[in-house]
Amino acid sequence: MESAELYEKLKKEKAELLEKIEQLRVLGQPSAERREGSPFGKREEGADEASELEKRLALEERLRDSLNEVEHALQKYEAGTYGLCDSCGRPIEQARLEAIPQASLCLRCKAQQAKETKGTR
Repeated sequence: MESAELYEKLKKEKAELLEKIEQLRVLGQPSAERREGSPFGKREEGADEASELEKRLALEERLRDSLNEVEHALQKYEAGTYGLCDSCGRPIEQARLEAIPQASLCLRCKAQQAKETKGTR
């Protein structure tokens, strides 16, 4: 896959992520309707809503992180540095870019990063 194809793939991924984030926002808006029930039912419903809100916020954060990675890759493409490792400057493996077009680290640097992250936990 050529870098122009990867660029188009990144642009499509960005549009899809923006759409998913917007859908989450719309779904997360409070409903005008509230179900009637016993006080226990309302308390349970409130706990369910809080749990759903936590899940939605976590998902939105993951989507935003992915969006940031895609935007970074698009900026690198426009700057002429797409496909180069942010850490060591060497070319990122073509198979890695085809699998993960927004990859910003080569396999060696990504493995090192994972090893360092694991060591700090």
